[in-house]
Amino acid sequence: MASLRDIVTSASINLLSAFGFLMAFAILRIQPFNDRVYFPRWYKKGTRSSPTRSGAYASKFVNLDCRTYLNFLNWMPAALRMPEPELIDHAGLDSVAYIRIYLLGLKIFVPLAVLSFMVLVPVNWIGDTLERAKDLNFSNIDKLSISNVPDGSKG
Repeated sequence: MASLRDIVTSASINLLSAFGFLMAFAILRIQPFNDRVYFPRWYKKGTRSSPTRSGAYASKFVNLDCRTYLNFLNWMPAALRMPEPELIDHAGLDSVAYIRIYLLGLKIFVPLAVLSFMVLVPVNWIGDTLERAKDLNFSNIDKLSISNVPDGSKG
C-alpha cells in the first residue's frame, strides 16, 4: 500500500519535471536561434526580421539581455486577457483553440475537484472495511481509497 511519503515523492518528481520543462521552453523561446521556430507567423507577415543577421556574433545565438530572463513568462497573462480576434491575428487560430480547451478544462475540473473532495473524502474516511480486514497492513492514506468503502455501500 502507498504511504504518504510515496505520494509526496511522486508529486514532487512530477512538479519538478513540469517546472523544468516550462523553464526549458521559456529559456529556449527567447534565444535568437529559435526565433523562426516560435514566431513563424511574424516572419511570414514581414513584421520581424532575423536576429541572426545583425549585431555581435554572440548575440546571434544567445540572448545576452538579462532583462528578458526576468520577465520571460509575462506573455502568459497577456495571452489570456487578449481578445480572440487579436490573438488569432497575433498567434494564430491553433493558439486560440489551445487556450479555449485549457480554460474549458479548468472550468470543468476545478468545480468537480472541489465537489469530489467534499463528498468522496468523508465517505472513504468513515468506511471501516480496512479496519475489519484481518492480516492487512494499511496507512491513514489508504483510508481515502475506494477499498475502504464496504461492498454494496449506499454512501
